Amino acid sequence: MYEGFKKDHVVRIKDFTLDEMSTVFDLAEKMIPVAEGKKKNDDLEGKLLATLFFEPSTRTRLSFEGAMKRMSGSCIGFAEPGTSSAKKGETLADTIRVAAGYSDIIVLRHPHEGAAQLAANFSDVPIINAGDGAGRHPTQTLLDLFTIKREKGSISGNHIGIAGDLKYGRTVHSLTNALSMYDTELTFISPPSLRMPDEITDALGRKGIEHKEVDGIEDVLDELDILYMTRIQRERFPSEQDYEKVAKTYLIEKHMLEDEMCKEDLTIMHPLPRVDEIAADVDLTSHAKYFDQAANGVPIRMALLKLLSEG
Repeated sequence: MYEGFKKDHVVRIKDFTLDEMSTVFDLAEKMIPVAEGKKKNDDLEGKLLATLFFEPSTRTRLSFEGAMKRMSGSCIGFAEPGTSSAKKGETLADTIRVAAGYSDIIVLRHPHEGAAQLAANFSDVPIINAGDGAGRHPTQTLLDLFTIKREKGSISGNHIGIAGDLKYGRTVHSLTNALSMYDTELTFISPPSLRMPDEITDALGRKGIEHKEVDGIEDVLDELDILYMTRIQRERFPSEQDYEKVAKTYLIEKHMLEDEMCKEDLTIMHPLPRVDEIAADVDLTSHAKYFDQAANGVPIRMALLKLLSEG
């Protein structure tokens, strides 16, 4: 067992200490050759991962399954709730109890906030929250922090702009909570109707974390070390009309990244999928790190699976 990691479940990023995050990052760094298929690993041979996805996913589900198989483990599960007994009315608690009897670790994505904690309450095996409604997405946050650390050398000391749907975006909620544990400067960029929830900004204020809110990316682009873009999340809006009011608010294009408009080493990140907030011509610039960010999901999730399994 790793002394720096004492988790039974991964539900909220708030539950992590700096030492625990550092343990995950150190192990993930060692796992990169395995994640890239350059080195074999059988740490999870004979172990079974259950992926229960009640919401659509590409990167999260595939990276968890890829991580498990890279370490010689196996996977079961579903990617469409219509194929599960939930369609017959089975409660989440009962689904978790059953899946826990079939597997060694469960990865859960669910549309209802708090579902992961409920699952942890009923499970005899580790639960990993792969996103619950507009609430939390802790493994995305860990891979985001890992990406920042690899690109910038450290997480502290950076001015980070977070842009897009800050009201409904579970990714940015978890990321902001985590960044508040480091020495960073934060700028929130969003339409007034999609501001970061007061509970999160109030918590930053109580911790003395420097932050500000602006409407336009151009207002702060030249100040940023990292620009974390997100999509406007159509599926979280109460109506199509409300979504249309803010759709296509932001777009990063290559011409915006020319000299004097941003720092030479500006890093652009995005949890993906992108819709129309980053133009394709940005992909070929040195600023684009979102595909590297996605790839980092495999070693991070390998590290978590190993730590939880051995714990």
